[in-house]
Amino acid sequence: MASVNKVILVGNCGRDPEIRYLPSGQAVANVSVATSSRRKDKNTGEMVEDTQWHRVTFFDRLAEIAGEYVKKGRPIYVEGRLTYRKYTDKDGIEKNATDIIATELQLLGGREGMGGPAGGGDEGGYDSAPPRRAAPAPRPAAAPAPRQAPAPAARASSGFDDMDDDIPF
Repeated sequence: MASVNKVILVGNCGRDPEIRYLPSGQAVANVSVATSSRRKDKNTGEMVEDTQWHRVTFFDRLAEIAGEYVKKGRPIYVEGRLTYRKYTDKDGIEKNATDIIATELQLLGGREGMGGPAGGGDEGGYDSAPPRRAAPAPRPAAAPAPRQAPAPAARASSGFDDMDDDIPF
């Protein structure tokens, strides 16, 4: 049976990324992302906001991109996988931690302070595997029709019969 470990977060960065390099030269960036949900309290009827903080780790080129463009308060979209680990803190107490290892990053919101025109290019999306986001393979200019279409008198006209070549995609 196949298994899936996938997390999708849309939230705001709680702090600027911390970037470091491993001895192998691999870049690593850590950020915290806040997600919020609202619910109505059963007893008081008031709206209560519940904020969760998530530790997100980026590697390699994605870490460098996060370090350059992600800032505190910036809304981001992150895809990744959950990891669990145990560690011993400085007082000798064993603790558990849940981390998200990011595989994709998309910057949300405006492009203020980004140094480029709005609406251009990649729309702020970044992937840890750049070849996956490569441009699609060019389509052939014209594919031969599998069979001849019936005569115009034999089918009802919808008014769109002559538009096949005008569609831009």
